Amino acid sequence: MSKELDSLRKQLESWESHELAAFLKKSPERKPEFRTLTGLPVKPVYTALDLAGTPPEDIGLPGQYPYTRGAYPTMYRGRLWTMRQIAGFGTAEDTNQRFKYLIAQGQTGLSVDFDMPTLMGYDSDHPVSEGEVGREGVAIDTLADMEHLFDGIDLENISVSMTINPSAWILLAMYIAVAEKRGLDLNKLSGTIQADILKEYMAQKEWAFPIRPSVRIVRDCITHCARNMRRYNPINISGYHISEAGSSPVDEVAFPLCNLITYVEEVVKTGMHVDEFAPRLAFFFVSQADFFEEIAKFRAVRRAYAKIMKERFGASNPESMRLRFHTQTAAATLTKPQYMVNIVRTTLQALSAVLGGTQSLHTNGMDEAFAIPTEEAMKIALRTQQVIADESNVANVIDPLGGSYYVEHLTTQMERAIFEVIEEVDRRGGTIRMIEEGWFQRRIADFAYETAIKKAKGEKVVLGVNKFVEPDEKPKIETHPYDPTTAQRQIARLKQVRSTRNQRNVDALFARLVEVARDENQNLLPITIELVRAGASMGEIVERLKTLWGTYRETPVF
Repeated sequence: MSKELDSLRKQLESWESHELAAFLKKSPERKPEFRTLTGLPVKPVYTALDLAGTPPEDIGLPGQYPYTRGAYPTMYRGRLWTMRQIAGFGTAEDTNQRFKYLIAQGQTGLSVDFDMPTLMGYDSDHPVSEGEVGREGVAIDTLADMEHLFDGIDLENISVSMTINPSAWILLAMYIAVAEKRGLDLNKLSGTIQADILKEYMAQKEWAFPIRPSVRIVRDCITHCARNMRRYNPINISGYHISEAGSSPVDEVAFPLCNLITYVEEVVKTGMHVDEFAPRLAFFFVSQADFFEEIAKFRAVRRAYAKIMKERFGASNPESMRLRFHTQTAAATLTKPQYMVNIVRTTLQALSAVLGGTQSLHTNGMDEAFAIPTEEAMKIALRTQQVIADESNVANVIDPLGGSYYVEHLTTQMERAIFEVIEEVDRRGGTIRMIEEGWFQRRIADFAYETAIKKAKGEKVVLGVNKFVEPDEKPKIETHPYDPTTAQRQIARLKQVRSTRNQRNVDALFARLVEVARDENQNLLPITIELVRAGASMGEIVERLKTLWGTYRETPVF
């Protein structure tokens, strides 16, 4: 093999110094240099020489450690990815209607988007909620809302993802209470609650409590679900929001692995072995615009995760080493100018997610730069996935780009860059300390600033914004309307729940909640389930714990 590589090396050197050099004299390349979105240099051509730094066992086969080529042996030949379009607006009844529409169109999983008050842990009648109730997602205050949200939906046969973080455990408690009220088997429920609070301090900035009690809540979600809901993912460790805040693709997957390490360490401290809970850990990534880098990113993070779980935490169960992830196409790439071009952007991003081996996928609506997508935009977005699945035939072969000189080389580059980030975080004191010092936040801000400068200079092309601009364009677009009666309807139900509950019972449960919260060895989920059953609202639970833990104030990063 070394003789063959030596021969290839000489052939490549001859090509570069003769054919390529002569052609460049007549016709120079379009740019002085080519780089991926992350900034990795891109050579004009890749050969078998570029595989020399990747051991064959690091590539492997689908469903085998280190899972570079796919989490499962059959991948999409066995079953397609879950088509999980996110939806949420207005009241629970409003969103329930959208869920049923999407299911009728062929969607195979539900994903819930919550409004800003719910995301931040405020009830709809709180003063800071004014003007935001049901505007950017569905408003959920009490168990009654959760019952209406999933009315008529078979929770044992459709998976449900909920994108929420500081108040995630309360929404999980409501979901459990709904299932138990219906007499469902909790071990048959599938889906996930995001619950990844560390990325909030890094990027999205939605929090209720200081970092350490927030991590304790994540620990409690993981341990409770591991013991009581064997098919449910108690956390969706997210790189999506890190990317949308402006990070590089490498940091988008490296930072969640830093968060993973923190969460696993916290759960292991309870005495639970990694193989007892790791099989249900899940991830959430974005599919950005750099087609091949995104495919390599997904393959690299799968490999890095497998090595971390095996070598760092001693996992022996293959299920503990399989990284399973949901993907969403990149909202940050969507534009108002020439908005229908967003369909093309989303299609390519969805294709890279599929070629990278995602387990579920959300495709953005063409109109999301304006508002919550209309039903028509959501149908086109869903049809985009269905065309890829049923018409393109790309799902017929597992990891069809495996063995590509460029993709394999880029996968190894991405993996090395991921571990460089993790090693630096370890060396400097760990994830929580580095959040408190603003290290993650600065890296995101610096890359976002560099990207903005490149867009302003036209070095990073965005069609309709800095190239092929149509200055007189006046988009004719029908956007999703906001119902002005939403807040009134939502607050009326909240008041009704409060007026009909047993207040003495609720007060006693709140006292127990504080006692449990004071004892770090206890789990918050059981008492929270009791509280939501008794009619306590999400905002009341959050506010009661703020009296014990306080809240978080970030040190600004410049």
